[in-house]
Amino acid sequence: MHPELEIAQYSTALLMLLLAVVLTTTLMTLSHLVSPHNPTKEKQLSYECGEDPVGSAWLRFNIRFYVVALAFVLFDVEMALVYPIAVIFKSLTVGTLDWRPAAIVFGELFFFVSVLFLGLVYIWKKGDLGWVRTFRMPTEQGLRSWEKTSTATIAPVEKVGV
Repeated sequence: MHPELEIAQYSTALLMLLLAVVLTTTLMTLSHLVSPHNPTKEKQLSYECGEDPVGSAWLRFNIRFYVVALAFVLFDVEMALVYPIAVIFKSLTVGTLDWRPAAIVFGELFFFVSVLFLGLVYIWKKGDLGWVRTFRMPTEQGLRSWEKTSTATIAPVEKVGV
């Protein structure tokens, strides 16, 4: 291939990239210049579905929300990757007598889904898919559930100088 044609292909891509950057910058600047600027205390509040926010926004969230969300994303991406492979598998099986390429694709797909299935079984056994989970505290003998009552008692605090 001629070097001039290769440079022409890259110059078209660079021109499109430059056009995208210029257009984005221009539109964002124009929007900032044209929009009204009158902030009020109510407009500065965080939006919570039309309700006035109560308390601080800095609170601890349960990690299980994130674990379940990550598991969902994992299996969602898995489906996005399996669909094109299934299309390729179909094209390998139609109109040909050679079954070896289809067997290779099927084996790779089976391995991929098996690893994901083992991951699902792991997080299921670990209990990360359940919303209610007991917490455990380490002791010298091993793990002890918080739900069990302890044999130790707490002595009442004496009031001194009252």
